[in-house]
Amino acid sequence: MARVKRGKIAHKRRKHLLKYAKGFRWGRKAKFQAAKEALHHAWEYSYRDRRTKKREFRKLWQVQINAACRQVGISYSRFIAGLKKNKIELDRKILSNLAQNNPEIFKKITDKVKN
Repeated sequence: MARVKRGKIAHKRRKHLLKYAKGFRWGRKAKFQAAKEALHHAWEYSYRDRRTKKREFRKLWQVQINAACRQVGISYSRFIAGLKKNKIELDRKILSNLAQNNPEIFKKITDKVKN
């Protein structure tokens, strides 16, 4: 069987992976094995947190809407129930944005929901 020299290919494979480890601290940016392990963890976390981010933002919007509703004198749950009853289809992101940037419009919505 013929001898196969793998120097170029192995070097290319390692350099390719180390390119992704740029900006890591200590040996994890330069040492192949440490970089590979750190990257696998980083990729797992980024995959997981792309989904977690959606949950976190929804929680934040709910808190902001609740705070704005309380100032007008209605609870969050009654507000959402009123929206559904009146067939007002605004999502929580938009409602939160309205509550922060356009409180007068948000107040009109809450008045409509109260009645």
